[in-house]
Amino acid sequence: MLQLDVSNAFLHGDLPDDIYMRQPPGFEDTSQPNLVCTNLSTASNKRHDNGNDQPSIQVLLAELHNSFALKQLGQISLFLGIQVLRNSDGFFLTQEHYANKLIQDAGFEQCKAAPTPIVPASTNRTVNTQLFPDPQLYRRLAGSLKYLSITRPDIAFATNRACQHMQQPTTQDFQNLKRILRYVKGTSNFGLPIIPGDVRLQTFTDADWASDQSNRKSVSGYCTFLGPNLISWYVKKQATVAKSSTEAEYRALSAAASEVLWLRRLSAELQLDQTTPTTIHYDNVSAIAIAKNPVFHARTKHIEIDYHFIRQHISTGDIHIQHLPSEAQIADILTKPFASTRFYYL
Repeated sequence: MLQLDVSNAFLHGDLPDDIYMRQPPGFEDTSQPNLVCTNLSTASNKRHDNGNDQPSIQVLLAELHNSFALKQLGQISLFLGIQVLRNSDGFFLTQEHYANKLIQDAGFEQCKAAPTPIVPASTNRTVNTQLFPDPQLYRRLAGSLKYLSITRPDIAFATNRACQHMQQPTTQDFQNLKRILRYVKGTSNFGLPIIPGDVRLQTFTDADWASDQSNRKSVSGYCTFLGPNLISWYVKKQATVAKSSTEAEYRALSAAASEVLWLRRLSAELQLDQTTPTTIHYDNVSAIAIAKNPVFHARTKHIEIDYHFIRQHISTGDIHIQHLPSEAQIADILTKPFASTRFYYL
């Protein structure tokens, strides 16, 4: 993988109207005094049949050089804090340096590592409402963990939970945040492998019904693989309260289907056309039955829009929903906390 740096800003900015500009003092181009703006997509709109081979890459670079101040930085090794390591299998993306710096800045170098980023909720747990005295510290650490989750789906759920308390964090919220940091300390070298293989998309999705004890909203989670490689994941509290577990699960399924459609379009742009329906693995029998049943019942009218959306894309061949056992549902790690044995398995 090659890394390039383009000096120009606003590379994708289209200007449909007449804009009167002149080159700024000190940056005049005497050979092209009228040249002001250009567009990256216009400069590189040539489509190559084999865009990943070296000759095609060199042709594309030559096209870009003609329009932009372009620096070739060689093989990529660090991009926005993400290390790109090469091995015999392919690549490994890690933020180990960023994680270690975060632990150091938080003063956790000597802390004991935690086996999981979040502990399962206890039914007898008392609620601590005492406000944390330094909310800015809480926000800074939570934001840093959010950025770390770019290559760490294992902390995505716990970090999402922590970021929901930015406004008025309590001392208990900070204890939960410290738990994530202790887990990161013992797993700072974790990351994402990128290896050659099949280029078909497949998605796993799940929901945890009414799991938020403050407002009883459900949590949706899904993750998508391109062949053997995890390329996308999602954790989000649903916008409204679901009246049943089936409703919560169906909303999660609809969100996953939207992501699949977007990834299919993106894959086509990258010349990785998905010629078969993308499989969405799901463990809720009721939601799957609704998705595949052509008869729409009155008791499911509250999810009618999601129903028609999913049915449409099943019929057009964009997606295929397949049941899998709950114990094999790896999207579980994005919707709820687990004890260490189950967490490690997922």
